[in-house]
Amino acid sequence: MMFPQSRHSASSQSSQPLKFTTSDSCDRIKDEFQFLQAQYHSLKLECDKLATEKSEMQRHYIMYYEMSYGLNIEMHKQAEIVKRLNGICAQVLPYLSQEHQQQVMGAIERAKQVTPPEMNSIIRQQLQVHQLSQLQGLALPMTPLPLGLTPPTLPSVSSSSGLLSLSSILANHSHAQAQLAKEDKARDGAEREQREEDGDKSD
Repeated sequence: MMFPQSRHSASSQSSQPLKFTTSDSCDRIKDEFQFLQAQYHSLKLECDKLATEKSEMQRHYIMYYEMSYGLNIEMHKQAEIVKRLNGICAQVLPYLSQEHQQQVMGAIERAKQVTPPEMNSIIRQQLQVHQLSQLQGLALPMTPLPLGLTPPTLPSVSSSSGLLSLSSILANHSHAQAQLAKEDKARDGAEREQREEDGDKSD
């Protein structure tokens, strides 16, 4: 009879520290859960950011690929046009007088000699046309300039950097759109975290 009584008394004495340990463990588990939840939200935002950057990189890749393909097609097209025009000129020249033949041949040779300033002027015109088409696509209002003011001109560029300038315009436009999308995602994530924190506090 003494043994069961001693066993019961020992269990009753150890019940108090057991309750304290369980409560403390629950608090630690809750703190660790909140810490892991915060890490989860941070990693989720980082993952969303990386996914947005990945989609933007894919868009840039597709844009540059289409641009390169279009330029390649246009180059072959222009080369074929030049070839046909040269053939037409070669067929027409024998029907001209000797004097006219010399004049036409001189004009053809001068047309083949495109100078760098002429290339700069052509590239500037193409860039201006492209910028205007972009502004029209964005539906931005084109306000008239005051009297006496002229529209700003683009800086002089070489023929080798003309295509890079054109691609940089497209890249800047895409980058601006990507930046707006990132800001919207970050703002939505912050609002979501704030709502969850408010919900935890209310609990």
